[in-house]
Amino acid sequence: MKGRGGYVVAAVAAVVLPACASTSIASTAPVRVETTTTVAPTTTTIAPTTTSTTSTTTSTTTTTTTEPAPTTTTIPVNKIPVPVADPPVVAVGQSNGDDTERAEQRLLELGFWLDEADGRYNLTTTQAVMAFQKFYGLETDGVLGPETAAAMTAVIERPHGRADAGTLVEIDKGKQVLMFVVDGRTEWVLNVSSGSEIAYEEPDQNTPGEVQRGDSVTRNGLHDVYRERPEGWWEGDLGSIYRPKYFTGGIAVHGSNHVPDYPASHGCVRVSVPAMDWIWETGIMPLEIPVWVHEG
Repeated sequence: MKGRGGYVVAAVAAVVLPACASTSIASTAPVRVETTTTVAPTTTTIAPTTTSTTSTTTSTTTTTTTEPAPTTTTIPVNKIPVPVADPPVVAVGQSNGDDTERAEQRLLELGFWLDEADGRYNLTTTQAVMAFQKFYGLETDGVLGPETAAAMTAVIERPHGRADAGTLVEIDKGKQVLMFVVDGRTEWVLNVSSGSEIAYEEPDQNTPGEVQRGDSVTRNGLHDVYRERPEGWWEGDLGSIYRPKYFTGGIAVHGSNHVPDYPASHGCVRVSVPAMDWIWETGIMPLEIPVWVHEG
């Protein structure tokens, strides 16, 4: 029988033999002899046999090695590598020729706008060189000298503004450049001249006898193009402006025949006349596009 704890118990019942026996003996006189033999019951007890099974538990230690997560480097969309110029850009000064054409191609590769790489060191080439010099903190004379040529050769990343998302116009007053950002990527950089921040008081060009006063500040902040004049020159109150696109009050991006390497306007943002024509022809600055003005 199986007992508590799993042990096995074997028991043999006690065996009892009968103790009564009668014997009769013949004699002359009947004598009755009664003999009583008592056999003590024999009880055999078999001690329970206990079989103890020792259970051996083997503990297995499992070592888990966690591999480090792979490192993923996400390159911001506005950081675009470019190879070093080979052959190097030649310091052509302001001369025309094949070396000038290669320098113009390099400027276009880097995103500095000019009308075409044709080997002619014209107005847009000068403006593109000036924008490059401004962006990289060089002397801004618009001349492709040895320092500018060396820097243009060595650049390994396209220039970009602070914006890394969205489509907008970004104006960096610190560098005095305008950037067209498309889906977070700086596509083009143009030379500009923004407000001088010098107070003015000048005759109104459209209303004799009246005076225009202001602070010549291109206002910082996030604006948008809300008005524009597509055709030719327009006589503003403070002078002639070309095909303006207004983004805050009377402040506009417009073409000008004078785009120096320093802030010189009454508050508007000047670009070259060919650049303004390109802006209109490409539709890169439509109504309602955001215009972000900052100090850099």
